[in-house]
Amino acid sequence: MANNTLLARVLLWRYKYISHKNFVFLLSMLIGLLAGLVSVTIKNITYSIEWFLEQSIILSKEYLYFILPTIGLFLVYLFVRFVSKKPIEHAIPSILFSLSKKSGLLNRNKIYYPLITAPLTVGFGGSVGLLGPAIASASAISSNIGQLFHIDRKTRTLLIGCAAAGAIASIFKSPIAAIIFAIEVFSLDLTFASLLPLLIASVSSVLTSYFFVGDDTIFNFTVSDKFAINDTFFYIILGIGTGIASIYFSKIYFAINTFFNRFNTRRKKLLFGGLIIGVMLYFIPPLYGEGFGFINDLMTGNDLGALGKTPFDSYLDNIWVVIALLIGITVFKAIAMTTTLAAGGVGGIIIPTLVMGSALGNVVAKIINNLGLDFQVSEANFTLVGMAGLIAGVLHAPLTAIFLIAEITGGYELFIPLMITVSMSFIITKNAVEHTIYTKELAEKGALLTHNKDQSVLTLMSLDSVIEKDFIVLHPEMSLGDMLKNGVSKSSRNLFPVVDESHVLVGIILLDDIRTVMFDQSLYETTSVQTFMSNPPEFIDYENDSMKQVMKKFQTSGAWNLPVIKQGTYLGFVSKSKLLTAYRRELINFTS
Repeated sequence: MANNTLLARVLLWRYKYISHKNFVFLLSMLIGLLAGLVSVTIKNITYSIEWFLEQSIILSKEYLYFILPTIGLFLVYLFVRFVSKKPIEHAIPSILFSLSKKSGLLNRNKIYYPLITAPLTVGFGGSVGLLGPAIASASAISSNIGQLFHIDRKTRTLLIGCAAAGAIASIFKSPIAAIIFAIEVFSLDLTFASLLPLLIASVSSVLTSYFFVGDDTIFNFTVSDKFAINDTFFYIILGIGTGIASIYFSKIYFAINTFFNRFNTRRKKLLFGGLIIGVMLYFIPPLYGEGFGFINDLMTGNDLGALGKTPFDSYLDNIWVVIALLIGITVFKAIAMTTTLAAGGVGGIIIPTLVMGSALGNVVAKIINNLGLDFQVSEANFTLVGMAGLIAGVLHAPLTAIFLIAEITGGYELFIPLMITVSMSFIITKNAVEHTIYTKELAEKGALLTHNKDQSVLTLMSLDSVIEKDFIVLHPEMSLGDMLKNGVSKSSRNLFPVVDESHVLVGIILLDDIRTVMFDQSLYETTSVQTFMSNPPEFIDYENDSMKQVMKKFQTSGAWNLPVIKQGTYLGFVSKSKLLTAYRRELINFTS
């Protein structure tokens, strides 16, 4: 009670002395700091697990490390079964669903669950990233802060975007790319009202990262080879290659998840997935863990360090064997990542995408340089640009890809090749794969927010808010007299649903249908409701129809009222007038 009283006093003081705009700025700064702290925490926990395993005497022998991902998956399985007791949700899709259908409300336990399960997955070598879980944890913090201070839904959405931007800015030390990511992936409006909070959150998160880990960066590389106009064609080739690879990445992700859904228990998924991951790691060690070391080695030309110790070490003096192994990493990184997630692991897809893109870019450069045609391109530059091409294709976030690579390399010397490759990759992928890994399932459910305002307003609307239930229900066997006495005389409506004994809708009656006979008393006992009822022009399925489909059904049927069916039974009606009124109200709230 004392806590509630204190909170009430704080809220009252805030309403008196701090404007809404300034309060949002303060919250965005706080959320940026907390997002940075979350990112630092999740990385340090993971690195601690990795350090412990490296120092372990039992597991220090060669080739024993490939069993570690299975152990990590098993620990996550135990946590889910005995602690969280809820199915694992993928980070960013669950946030996007919350924004569209739950008003941005995230459960408090999502703050700390990713801080446990993701380090167990990645620390033990799971082939996924930490960025997605960091965004999930920071977003949950933001959502709960918003609930604490009674923030409205629109502002809560913006603050969740600030949390995502803060997590990215902290991990990559790239505040501009972080802002663009929030706008592209979370479909935030690019206005001054949204841009400034995102900027504040990104900067405060980066400062938090600097405070705890210093000026160390993930990629220790500075561009030294400038763009040459003669390389334009090769960057176009790289863009085509990354576009095709992005399509492959998305297709393999959905295919593997569909395959694992056939298993009826999480234990079977774990055992099979762990076996597959172990076999892949034995032959391709760079698939182990996140893969930042692999990327750094490629950018500095340390191919042997990037590939690690493999069964093919005696053949690595042949450049084409190196190229073949890098192609293997390009192909199997997507498989290893998806298998880790499908088997019960927790992690993100952004960093594995960077790893796959770096390998592909490096492969393209090596092939060009070793064809014997006197062409010479920068392998480091192609490695970097390849990462951008994959990010643009897989996430459908071209601007994020360009600015992320530009920022992490400390300059904009590669801006032109980045634009060439990213645009090619994005165009190819967008035409072949309409929705990303994040958004496909949401789009199928009608729960995806986009930059299309009309579409987003319909997505945000709730069917429950427009269903009307104050209709008098009739039964087919009722006489005309009973219908007039117990229905028409007591109703202010001109529409009556007719249901059977199981409450299944069998028809409707309009007042116009009985207007000519309602005063003919000779028909009161000889005719029944069934005589006058007709079929509705269309039905609304409560569980399956999105608001976009509801609007379309009104348009195609020309009806003013449509019945709502839930699990086969009558629930109520939706009127066109109420639907349009709710749409206008939501549109005003969305654009204000």
